[in-house]
Amino acid sequence: MMPRDDQARELVAVLRERSLSMASAESCTGGLVAALVTGIPGASDVFWGGVVAYSNECKVRLLKVASSTIDDFGAVSRETAREMAEGALGASGADIGLAITGVAGPGGGTPEKPVGLVWLAWATRQGEAFDEVLRLDGDREEIRMAAASRAIVRTAVIAAGMRP
Repeated sequence: MMPRDDQARELVAVLRERSLSMASAESCTGGLVAALVTGIPGASDVFWGGVVAYSNECKVRLLKVASSTIDDFGAVSRETAREMAEGALGASGADIGLAITGVAGPGGGTPEKPVGLVWLAWATRQGEAFDEVLRLDGDREEIRMAAASRAIVRTAVIAAGMRP
């Protein structure tokens, strides 16, 4: 599933309308959300920035994910995704921190964490936290695109529901 420009355009419009901004922390999507959002004219008004935290060391050093979280739950877990979202929020001046971590394949999957398992998480300045697990089918690119698409759509929904 290819994220459509209109999804990113809608996210930018919602953020602008609500006077909100976002920051991203992406692992398996490798910056796709950031690329799609910044492809929209005027995104600089609402997109604070993003980190491609592909390695565990980057997650720990830049996003302040506890190494014990990765040791106990793995890089692809609800707990790591939530800490990544909090790290993106804490490192930025944004109102919403989005995080994505998953197994895009074709290798790297296990019976417990198969290819296509992706965790999305959000943290807000209002102290709210959200997460969602995806179980996606397809090749590496399809999984990455579907995860980015869902993250963009869900971030717009979260932003629309936030108090200004």
